[in-house]
Parts: sequence; C-alpha cells; structure tokens
Amino acid sequence: MAQNKVYAFLGPHCAGKSTMVAQLMSMGIHYVPALTTKVFEERYAYKRKLFRTVSKDDYAAEKLIINNNYQGSNFGFRKDDILDSYKQHKVTIMIMMDIDGIRNVAKFINQDLVTIFLMINDEAFVERLLRLGCSNEEINYYMEYAENNKEFEKWKSADYVVKNTASPRTALEQILAIMGLMTLVPQNDFTKLTK
Repeated sequence: MAQNKVYAFLGPHCAGKSTMVAQLMSMGIHYVPALTTKVFEERYAYKRKLFRTVSKDDYAAEKLIINNNYQGSNFGFRKDDILDSYKQHKVTIMIMMDIDGIRNVAKFINQDLVTIFLMINDEAFVERLLRLGCSNEEINYYMEYAENNKEFEKWKSADYVVKNTASPRTALEQILAIMGLMTLVPQNDFTKLTK
C-alpha cells in the first residue's frame, strides 16, 4: 500500500509557490498553512488564504517545529498540524520559506517528505515583480535579498526541481507527475491522440 506523502514547496520570492499550491488546492489536495506575523499588502491579498496571520505575541506563544524569519516576518508550523495532515491525507502540500525547516519535518516523516524547488530565472523574477506593481527600488531589494540569502541556489538541497519560467500549466503538470497524480495513457490511446 502506498504511503502518505507530504510535498514541501520551496523557491525564491515570485517563483510561483503560492500559484502552484492554489492550483493544487483547487483540485482538492490538502494544504497545511504556515502561521506568520506578516500582514500581506493588497497586491499579495491572494496569499491571505495560504497563510494564517497572527499577532507577534500569539506567534511567540506557539510551540513550533519550524520557525523561519523571512524578509523581516516570522513563518512557522506546528508539529501537530503537519503530523495530523500526514496521517489523515494521502497527499499533503505545504510552502516552506527555507530549506532549513525541512530538517525538522524530516525527523518525523523523513521517507515520506518530498521537497520541490520552483526555479525561475532573473527575467521571470523581474517580470513577475513588475506585474505585481513593484517599484525599481523594491525589485532591487528583492533581487539583493535573494542573492544575499542564496535563494536561487537552494535547489541543490531539494528532491526535485521544476523550472517555472514558461506557463504555470507546464510547471503544474510536472508537479502532478512528481506527485504521481498523472496516469500514463495506454499506447493505443496515445497513438490516437497524436495522429
């Protein structure tokens, strides 16, 4: 019998983590949201559904197995949130802000934790920031932050890398294949589809 799996998405700012997770959630895949102290600006309002914003005091009171500081805000996960999801769902997804948090999750579900790094190039990075309405100053900040924190190099520690520079659909199909959620078409059907 197949084991339950937890898929953790990693990648730099604007790599498409939220987009991919929102698509997977719309397909009925279970998601574990991170707790955060970040209050999302209006242009990032879609992320409010993916993260649970709490006060700094409430965040400090939580017993978290992952606690990352990312761009001045805290992001973390409760052990029970992850383990309960892992036990109750065949497939669980989550967004990790840093590869270091993976080690803490791996202590509990090592062989059933799969990391997927969404990779983008500089051109896609800048284009997405412009689409969000970022100023040149903000774009420079995000670029410097990513470079100083080696965000584009963290793919080396992931189980899988998905290049997310083309259409989101292409990246989503690759992710579904990694998760084993796509099936092969029998050869006769494939031949009919390609003629």
